[in-house]
Amino acid sequence: MAEAMSPRDKIALINKNLQEVLNPEIIEDVIVKQNRPLAVYWGKPGFCTATTGRPHCGYFVPMLKLAHFLQAGCKVKILLADIHGFLDNLKAPIELVKFRAEYYKYVITALLKAVNVPIDKLEFVLGSSYQLSEKYTMDIFRLSSVVTEHDAKKAGAEVVKQVENATLSGLIYPLMQALDEEHLGVDAQFGGVDQRKIFALAKEVLPRVGYKERAHLMNPMVPGLAGEVVKKKIKKAFAPPKEVEGNGMMSFVEYVLLPAGALQGEGQKFVVERREGEPLVYTNIEKMHEDYKADILTPQLLKSGVTAALLALLEPVQAAFQASQEWQDIERKAYPPPPEKKKKEKKKDLGKFHPDAKKVEARPDGSVQGHGQQQVSVSTGAEEAMKQLELEKKAVES
Repeated sequence: MAEAMSPRDKIALINKNLQEVLNPEIIEDVIVKQNRPLAVYWGKPGFCTATTGRPHCGYFVPMLKLAHFLQAGCKVKILLADIHGFLDNLKAPIELVKFRAEYYKYVITALLKAVNVPIDKLEFVLGSSYQLSEKYTMDIFRLSSVVTEHDAKKAGAEVVKQVENATLSGLIYPLMQALDEEHLGVDAQFGGVDQRKIFALAKEVLPRVGYKERAHLMNPMVPGLAGEVVKKKIKKAFAPPKEVEGNGMMSFVEYVLLPAGALQGEGQKFVVERREGEPLVYTNIEKMHEDYKADILTPQLLKSGVTAALLALLEPVQAAFQASQEWQDIERKAYPPPPEKKKKEKKKDLGKFHPDAKKVEARPDGSVQGHGQQQVSVSTGAEEAMKQLELEKKAVES
């Protein structure tokens, strides 16, 4: 499909639904003047780059944008950043990170196939395959000599976990993300708008160590999607009646479901079934906004439509998982169940009338041991009495 697209059409698809682009002239130069595919890398923390947690519904948002890049003929490199994941405040044990990187590879591939996108120009790169090299290490030292502690901390403020008395790894993280642009040999880096400060740092400091600036492509942050699980959590998702601003369900339709339909060859379409009346069919977000504000499209109908469309989108992904024993094995290694905590057996209180309750043993030193020691022992009372005498004696002497 990319071969049939004009350079302008490719640029339009690359920029579609993005919130901001830094250095767009770089994209123009590569596609129009150099007439070659744009090389893009994705390094957004939390999913593939910081291989620490499980994927969730919100990850469809960058996936659909990566699908646009691939459809436009871009070479897309996805960084499975095991080193980044370890540095980000030790979110996951280092021994699990490589398994999770492999797990993400399966997930991303299946998600892109689900929206009918060619993946022949998709490449996965494990961070440790080059980030432990002598050249990369020397470049980190060079970069750290031209970036201040203040600037590094500011750059990572929105993506690196902020804790009191933070470790130095949080300062290294933004430098690595900037340097990855050079070592991955790309023209542009893609991420959410929350990455803007790191992108700005890269744009500023890479030329200081002799490397060129790159373009930066930023997705908007879609509200209310981070913790969603199909069916169970969609019902609880934030979707206030008649309000479209900050409405996570509405944003999910705009940035995932409508573009997914177009990529699958079904046309940009979102259908909401109703118990009474004809289904609501939307081909653009503007009409959805209009109907939602008028309460024609209610929160209940919206959530029902999103659930149905999302389950349909996930169906081939789930089928691929069930068909792959290797993927299932990797999942078990990447996310092993937590060890079961053994319950401590509580000793039963025998009660003072139990036959064994008052069994005591006399020791050679005159002390007693056993369940009934409090009843027969006089040591505690004697000690308290002696202490009291000492106190009274001191009082008299003073």
